[in-house]
Amino acid sequence: MTVHHATVDLHSPLRKPMFHDVTAAAEAAVTGSGVRAGTLTVYSKHTTCSVIIQEESHDRLYDGTEHLLQDMLDRLEVLVPTCRHEGQYLHPGPMHIRHAVDDLGEEAVWSLNTDAHIRSGLIGRSETIPIVDGRIELGEFGRIYFVDFDGVRARDRDGRDPEAPPGLWGRAGLRSPGGGGCPPA
Repeated sequence: MTVHHATVDLHSPLRKPMFHDVTAAAEAAVTGSGVRAGTLTVYSKHTTCSVIIQEESHDRLYDGTEHLLQDMLDRLEVLVPTCRHEGQYLHPGPMHIRHAVDDLGEEAVWSLNTDAHIRSGLIGRSETIPIVDGRIELGEFGRIYFVDFDGVRARDRDGRDPEAPPGLWGRAGLRSPGGGGCPPA
C-alpha cells in the first residue's frame, strides 16, 4: 500500500467562521501521488475545524462566503449559538483560562470558542473520498471545504501530525493511500 502526504496552508483573516475550498489542492495531491485507485482522506487535527463536502454555491456574500455555506452557518447558529461572553457555556472554566493565559501566553478571550468545538464535533473533522482512475470522485458539483469555526481571532495553524515528519502536514492534511491499481488493504 502506498501512502502519500500533502500539505495545505490556510489563513483565516476574518473574525467569523471561514470556508476554504481545498478541492484543487486535493486534486493536485492525488495527481502528484500517482495513486490510481484508493481513497483520499482530508483531515484537520484542529478541534475547532471541520472538513466537509458540499455543492459549490457560486453566489457569495460581500465577504466572499458562498450562500449555501452561509445558510449552513445560519442553521448552526440556531443550534449552537456563537460564544459571546464567559459563562455562556460551562467551557472554558477558570482552570482552562488559567492554563491558556499563564502557560500558553494566550488572551483569555481567545478561549471563548466553545461553539467552534461543538460545531466541529457535530460536523466532523475529516472526509474520505474515493479515487478512481487517478481522480477524486466528488460528483458533478462537489467541493471539499476546510471549515474554520474558530472566529475569535485571525489565525494560521500548522495542522502537522505530531507523528509525521516535518513538512508533511499543514492546516488541512491530505492523505492518499492506495497505489498499484488496487484499492488499499
